[in-house]
Amino acid sequence: MKPSSLGILGCAIVVVTMVAGCRGTGTVRALDLREKPPKVQVTDIQLVKIVVEPFEDRRVDHNRVGFRTHLWGGTTYFNVPSDQLASMITQRVADRLRTRGWQDKVWDVRAVPAGSASDADIVISGQLVDFSATAKSRVFSTVIDTKSRLKVMAKNQTDQSTTIRNIEGGRSRTVFWFSDNDVQEQLSLTLRDGIERLISDTTIEDKALKSVQDQ
Repeated sequence: MKPSSLGILGCAIVVVTMVAGCRGTGTVRALDLREKPPKVQVTDIQLVKIVVEPFEDRRVDHNRVGFRTHLWGGTTYFNVPSDQLASMITQRVADRLRTRGWQDKVWDVRAVPAGSASDADIVISGQLVDFSATAKSRVFSTVIDTKSRLKVMAKNQTDQSTTIRNIEGGRSRTVFWFSDNDVQEQLSLTLRDGIERLISDTTIEDKALKSVQDQ
């Protein structure tokens, strides 16, 4: 086969591949947003008992976390398997606060069923109001937008006070070659941003979680 023919064949293969990837079939892609927490030294744990109760899923649409619209028509949907999204976020919050929480210290934080830890100094719960992603494919690129909205409540046993924080955030980026991992990674980072915001907006004093604005 002549070099010119090989070049034409190669271009044709690329075009066919791009067209195939630019048409949606309505399939649902499962995303895994779990994160393995780093190991910590038990001897460094702060003497404050904190529990994180299950977050409540208040999203309007529980069937998916996002979708991708394709250049040549059609849609691909993204979701977290079963009812795992709220429990996954609950565990991610607990893991992050335990391994490197306020003042970058290690804290005694556990994810527990609601109402099961009567000896805790601080009980954290929350609502998942929005957690979604959209990907819009166009010629030679795909724009990915993600957003998160959490309502976090902390009940302090020492003074019977309650601290409430509404945390919103989002990310946007453009990729040339799109893969489902791009959405998975960006959603995971958006959630991480929200947890970091919770830590930066609050502090712990006298075994109570307070907003830094109140200090």
